[in-house]
Amino acid sequence: MEYKVSVVTGEMTRGGTMDNVFITLIGSEGKSERTLLNQGRDFASNQPDKEYTVKTEASLGKIVLIALEKEQFLPFFDDDWFCCKVVVKTPDSEELHFPCYSWIKERQLVCVREGTAVTILKETNSMLKKSRELELKERQATYKWRETANGLPHTLNVDEVKDLPVDLQFPFNRSLHFFFMSNMSRAELKIKFLADSKKAWESLDAIGRTFFFNKTDIYSYVQAHWEEDEFFGYQFLNGANPTVVRQCRRLPDNFPVTDGMVQASMEGSCLSAEIMKGNIFLCDYALLDGVQANTINLRKQYVGAPLCLLYKNKDDKLIPVAIQCNQQAGEQNPIFVPGDSKEDWLLAKVYVRAADFLLHQMIAHLLRTHLLAELLIPHTQYTLHINTLGRERLMANKGLFNQYTAASQEGMELLLRKDLASLQYSTLCLPDDIEARGLKDIPNFYYRDDGQAVWDILTKYAGGVLKVYYSSDTEVVLDTELQKWIADIFVHGFLGNEDSNIPKSFHSVDDLVKFVTMVMFTMTAQHSAVNNGQFDFGGWLPNSPVSLQSPPPMVKGHATASTLLQTLPDVNASVRGMAATWVLTRKPEEFVSLGNHSEQYFTEPDVVALATTMKDELKQLSEKIKQRNEGKELPYCYLDPAEIENSIAI
Repeated sequence: MEYKVSVVTGEMTRGGTMDNVFITLIGSEGKSERTLLNQGRDFASNQPDKEYTVKTEASLGKIVLIALEKEQFLPFFDDDWFCCKVVVKTPDSEELHFPCYSWIKERQLVCVREGTAVTILKETNSMLKKSRELELKERQATYKWRETANGLPHTLNVDEVKDLPVDLQFPFNRSLHFFFMSNMSRAELKIKFLADSKKAWESLDAIGRTFFFNKTDIYSYVQAHWEEDEFFGYQFLNGANPTVVRQCRRLPDNFPVTDGMVQASMEGSCLSAEIMKGNIFLCDYALLDGVQANTINLRKQYVGAPLCLLYKNKDDKLIPVAIQCNQQAGEQNPIFVPGDSKEDWLLAKVYVRAADFLLHQMIAHLLRTHLLAELLIPHTQYTLHINTLGRERLMANKGLFNQYTAASQEGMELLLRKDLASLQYSTLCLPDDIEARGLKDIPNFYYRDDGQAVWDILTKYAGGVLKVYYSSDTEVVLDTELQKWIADIFVHGFLGNEDSNIPKSFHSVDDLVKFVTMVMFTMTAQHSAVNNGQFDFGGWLPNSPVSLQSPPPMVKGHATASTLLQTLPDVNASVRGMAATWVLTRKPEEFVSLGNHSEQYFTEPDVVALATTMKDELKQLSEKIKQRNEGKELPYCYLDPAEIENSIAI
């Protein structure tokens, strides 16, 4: 009998191999001899697929597994190979796909099952059951949990990127691109003698000269409009961190704003009436209260926990009307309003923006996307690499966060612990979060509109796929692998906190669809929303200070133009933070947009059709968003599917 075999090699640089590759076909009625496939450079990157023949004395029955091995061809040179998939055509002309998508190293036996997905309940073949059990044991040995700090999500038990399994690491081109981008920004700062300067800024113009080549159109808009109240309010809806603002149905007891304080901003109405109408909104940074401050350049920094009241005016613009810079109300913690001196009001807004920077970076970005995202292929591609790199370069004792931002190492850990302890499942599910924050009807909220559209497309896709494999709620409940998966996430990701309402088990297909949708959305769209605008809105330092060097004024009327410069972080802390946001928002090499991954893990026609439909709907949404953004001075493109990366990889 003759079986025709074709092999697809990865297209990335160094994905091919000159080594000898062997295959063994394993069927229900026997297995083939170990057969050499390649000749010379057959398995080079970007080479056309070649067909090989595997001969057997008799039919092997149904082919359920293949075994791949690689042996060294050139002495002293280990030439790893990235195998995408293998296609086997049987003597009966049946075409079987074996998705691999992994690196194969010297004398490593890799077993790959045929691509038809089967739940544990429907697994009837004894060989496949054994293979399944072996794969789980191998993964459990490779991917071990580690508690890095008390009260924080557990992480993969590795210290450095080089310790990660090779399948989780950046490919060569992506690593090179990331290295180049990081060093290019540092080089510009070194040339300008800014990276090591511990001086205060001399002027806002000096800040504007920090980057010459790296500005974006939105960065320039922010630089020109950052002092305006309308733009200040706009950012809470469509800026880099649209996760804080919520409708204010009742003023907090520790924020005693009166009608008289805000009357001038109410357009003839009063505060109580506008609260009743649903036109008053609140940004409360209470989570930052008590967070220990850092010391930079031997000078103690300041972490504020402000409250900011906003009003949706008759032009449907969200404008700030009152700011209190600390949580404890009192005479030494005045409430600033637009009618105060220009310097006082601007400084109060800067304290809000500095607090927003910390919550954005540590909570909305780091905790709620990166640290909770190590869950689902293919939307975890390179996530473990970038997270490990982040722990090395950003979160470590000598990392960028600890050296150049307002919160100390202890303060950052406290902030993360406080948020995780209070985090709700609804916060991670966009429709529920928008509902809970009272933002369903506020106009010009593009994060909500575009995010809901993406969420709906992902829900339709996840629901369609999962219902192919789970025809009833009972099948979900009885799937032991699935239940162990969610239990693992509940215990190690959310530390078993039942108050969070995070599911610790699945009781229905709908439960499963919602959770998988949440995971996919978090690791693609949500990360894009809170990552991709970092430099646009934070590259101009006064709009998003990485730290503040002074507490807010205890009395009004004393702030001057120089007070702001004295309050902003020193030059070296400023520019390193600005450079980091630039690097983290560059589109990476080999960028893959949402839904357009080349890996074909599913082979069933129904599932392939669902993926095609999802891609088409995402493309249509992308075109719709681009049309809306045409001619806008300040477009919102962070949830354009064409700009959303398919995994957290930066």
